[in-house]
Amino acid sequence: MTTVVAYLLGSIPTGYLVGRAKGVDVRKVGSGNIGATNAFRTLGKTAGILVLLVDALKGYVAASQVPTIVQRLIAPSVPPDEATREYLQIIAGVVVILGHNYTCWLHFKGGKGIATSAGVLAALIPITFAIGLGTWIIVCVATRYVSVASIAAALVLPIATWLAHYSLRMIVVAGVMCLLAIYKHKGNIERLMNGTESKIGRPKSPPSPGALTP
Repeated sequence: MTTVVAYLLGSIPTGYLVGRAKGVDVRKVGSGNIGATNAFRTLGKTAGILVLLVDALKGYVAASQVPTIVQRLIAPSVPPDEATREYLQIIAGVVVILGHNYTCWLHFKGGKGIATSAGVLAALIPITFAIGLGTWIIVCVATRYVSVASIAAALVLPIATWLAHYSLRMIVVAGVMCLLAIYKHKGNIERLMNGTESKIGRPKSPPSPGALTP
């Protein structure tokens, strides 16, 4: 039950829905991704911030609240022990990211999961989240590549989790999230190698090619 709820929460295609409300199919403009970065570029700052916050909130709620809510619905008189609760939170955290990356509502093609992963990290391992966020900001400012910043932040996750003395279980989770993030950025890595990756500050793509017809 926890898995199903977490997946469905993660599968809400925020970027696509916000774009549709503005008459734009974000899958047909910019990078074609439904995540916050493409929303910033193609829909504007306000829409981009909204997508970023909602996608992050999906991850945070799934990891921090979904297991508790499901437990209260299924067996309210039998609260789980701490180990079981942590296990369920981890499952919900991983699954909500998979739901975002492979949403069933868009033929299993979703975002890259960075914002949703950040929400999961904030709920499960906040010190790792802070280190990852700091890394993202520093690299993004230095390179002006959102993709490079996201990959760098992903790479430090398992190391930061280990240094912060979290459990082995959490280190494994951070490693899985790192691999998922890098895998979802394979297209960006190819563009970086070809010198065609977009930098922050580049004019946003015109919405007309992806405009929704009445």
